[in-house]
Amino acid sequence: MEEDMTRDEMIKYEIDYYVNLIRIKNAENGTNKELDYQLKVQKNKLAALGVNTESYEFDN
Repeated sequence: MEEDMTRDEMIKYEIDYYVNLIRIKNAENGTNKELDYQLKVQKNKLAALGVNTESYEFDN
């Protein structure tokens, strides 16, 4: 039987996913509306979990 994720595990998963999207975005040379949308959705999910995403973003 599969166990449900704990809140901490869910937060870790969501942070990892967000960081991966940021890394892809940073490697992009053009515009990608779908990637921008996915980043916005993921950022909102993390905000709903009480996670500040600023510390995970690249400094340009």
